[in-house]
Amino acid sequence: MIASLFLIPVPLGDTPIRQVLPDYNREVILQIKHFIVENVRSARRFLKKVEPTIDIDALTFYELNKHTAPEVVAGYLAPLEQGHPVGVISEAGCPAVADPGADVVAIAQRKAYPVVPLVGPSSILLSIMASGFNGQSFAFHGYLPIDGAERTSTLKKLEGRIYAENQTQLFIETPYRNQKLVEELIRLCRPSTKLCIASNITCEDAYIRTRPIKEWAGKIPDLNKKPTIFLLYK
Repeated sequence: MIASLFLIPVPLGDTPIRQVLPDYNREVILQIKHFIVENVRSARRFLKKVEPTIDIDALTFYELNKHTAPEVVAGYLAPLEQGHPVGVISEAGCPAVADPGADVVAIAQRKAYPVVPLVGPSSILLSIMASGFNGQSFAFHGYLPIDGAERTSTLKKLEGRIYAENQTQLFIETPYRNQKLVEELIRLCRPSTKLCIASNITCEDAYIRTRPIKEWAGKIPDLNKKPTIFLLYK
């Protein structure tokens, strides 16, 4: 195996590995001894699901999250200099997409190390596919501002881009505040603007539904503590 930085997707929820990840990913993972991860415990749990017989104690983990000092990150790629592959694992979905893994990928690109993205689930793409919205022009904005006035202003701007640029707008919220966000969308957006709620994608209780804003009142599902992505379009 060529010493490369492998970006290893993780299921979006408690979904059987083989349902969302190809066998090739397992073959790659079993050849890697160094992993850059968002959370060591959940990464170890994921690797055990991929291959129950894997020797976890023989692996080296480097933690990369919002608390990791930038000057430390470059050192995580030292195994590549010695000819060893390195894997990047996020908490869920695809590494480096709305994820701190992007920082280490940027360093690898600057140093001209091979970067190999593996196939796996992305809530952004899966929700676009299932929404019925414009999949040729869309923008993902991550988390909206917490401040009330700034949040309202941002939502108004995003809704404006739907009509001015014919562009689908996507964003997420901290799971325990999902319900409040939907209520805000119903209050602030035009009645005709369409909202797609995509929750627990790929899981047994997955919920993906598109309706005009005016039809969501009284029909909001229980989204509390469920990973959810929201999409707006005209």
